[in-house]
Amino acid sequence: MLVIDGSFGEGGGQILRTSLSLAALTGTSITIENIRARRDKPGLRPQHLTSALATAEICSGALEGAEVGSTRIVFRPGKIKPGYYEFDVSENRASAGSVNLIFQTILWPLVFAGKRSKIVLKGGTHVPFSPSSDYISRTFLPAVSRMGLQCRYQMQRAGYYPAGGGEVVAEIQPIESLQAVSLLGPTSRWNVELVSAISNLHPSIAERQLNAGLAHLRSLGVVPNRTELLNYPSRGKGTLFFIDAKSDGAIGGFQSLGELKKRAEDVAKDACEEFKAYHESLAALDKHLSDQLIIPMALADGLSQFTTCEVTQHLVTNISVVERFLDVRFEVTGQLGKPGTVRRVK
Repeated sequence: MLVIDGSFGEGGGQILRTSLSLAALTGTSITIENIRARRDKPGLRPQHLTSALATAEICSGALEGAEVGSTRIVFRPGKIKPGYYEFDVSENRASAGSVNLIFQTILWPLVFAGKRSKIVLKGGTHVPFSPSSDYISRTFLPAVSRMGLQCRYQMQRAGYYPAGGGEVVAEIQPIESLQAVSLLGPTSRWNVELVSAISNLHPSIAERQLNAGLAHLRSLGVVPNRTELLNYPSRGKGTLFFIDAKSDGAIGGFQSLGELKKRAEDVAKDACEEFKAYHESLAALDKHLSDQLIIPMALADGLSQFTTCEVTQHLVTNISVVERFLDVRFEVTGQLGKPGTVRRVK
């Protein structure tokens, strides 16, 4: 039984999700203690609980301590079963918890399940402190497709805080192995696309976001290749501004969500400032994608490497968790909060 301290480092939810994913994949029984112990609301929140329940269901696992607020769970995985699955974050308690964090938890076990799987996830698609569905479809999945992953992902309906009610459908094709990648910085001209989206709000808000974003990027000497004004179906109200940046040797995504009393121009500004730091670093990956690629790098055949615009504590923590489960080793150069390089050395 492997014991994981869910309070070490940063990202208690991340520690939980990575541990669940790799426990299912490796058949390792685990105990996770002190889950999110340093948070104002410690223990499992609805999206964390759904991640645990979903992981247990796809591998017929036994799960103890599975309830909202629990700070300790015991998970004994069984055999992973490909197939059709549907999970709703609000099933146990009304919530706009992130469906995309659940998706990333069960993705890797299902990738290696031997047959195709289809999953339907209901809850929040565009909520704070998690990748939006735009980030998943435009940044995360294109990045891991370079390693051989094949996944069709569609957002049927957007879900914002606090209403939730979003829905995504993903079809995961099985693969036998992942390929190593080397992403060390842009080696070709940037392809930059902007998305300004709204749900149940006046179209002028999306236009203001887009115009502000264009002005910010042009001040950096960046001219987008494409812009989109979108109106997502949703039961709630919300806005998104997203920057999709790709090159032969680099990929990054930058999102900002609307908030009550937050000007549309400020929504665009937040994403543009993150993009500016990334663009000026000449690194390959944005800081969020950097920690999200650690699991596939660890599972790939061969040794991968990338440069990141910022070495974060989340990145370092995720590496520590992965190294507990798999016979791999990573080397990180660069200071916390600064650009750096990550290499798998074993």
